[in-house]
Amino acid sequence: MPAAKPKAIHDNADEAAQTRSRVSGIDRALQVLDYLQQTGIPAAPYAMAKALGLPLSTAYALIEGLVERNLLARRADGTLWLGARLYRYGLSYAHSLDFLEVATHEMHRLRDEVGETVQICTRDGDEMVVIGMAEGPGSGYFRVNTRVGSRVPLNWTASGRLLVGHLPERERLSLFKRGAKQSHTGRADTDPAHLARMAGDSLLARLSVQLGESDYSVACIASPVCDASGACVATISIVLPEQRAEENRAHYINAVKKASLQVQATLGWPAAQTQSAQ
Repeated sequence: MPAAKPKAIHDNADEAAQTRSRVSGIDRALQVLDYLQQTGIPAAPYAMAKALGLPLSTAYALIEGLVERNLLARRADGTLWLGARLYRYGLSYAHSLDFLEVATHEMHRLRDEVGETVQICTRDGDEMVVIGMAEGPGSGYFRVNTRVGSRVPLNWTASGRLLVGHLPERERLSLFKRGAKQSHTGRADTDPAHLARMAGDSLLARLSVQLGESDYSVACIASPVCDASGACVATISIVLPEQRAEENRAHYINAVKKASLQVQATLGWPAAQTQSAQ
């Protein structure tokens, strides 16, 4: 008859199992929330379970728990959307960010100066995420496809390249090998070595420009916002028709560089710290 395991071992095993269960539950809840945020539309529980590859019983139990806690909201047609509790969390988080307040103010000032759409973007893994947007007066006939919350591969955009420019070159190369994708226009650079070099050079120049790489006839002129360590934490960019960008390129470049430096100066992040790791 096998010897009984000491109580301490049983306790440790039980604790490890509970930890795994908690982590699994958290991960699955985040999967549901991320799915809704990324698709941008309410979804039925069955559709979410299938899309996420979750067992139906697991998905329904998880969803009910999130609804009870007001993290999800059930609509009249039975579909689910993000709950009001998340909105309150988001407001509290936004209010705590001096950066976002300063950058948003400068975003609107730049929009008024150049008369074009201006965006603030950050990085999440292998993607660029739009976190702020002020539409230009001509947005009625010129529509920008990337809105607040939009995520695109880093190699598609001027901002994407800047956001990794401070990383060591080897890390930039690895990132682009893993995440570079072909754009809809077929014009986005997908060469990891070239992208890695361009990212570093763009950060040093405090400027990145893309013309028609992610969307036809759309240009983006971006400049980095770098913290006190020199890391690019965000970008501020002008998004406009490609023809206007080419006609008055120097004006837009000077304006966006001035705006990014103003954000840094307001936050006490000196421009001299901006550098690319080689």
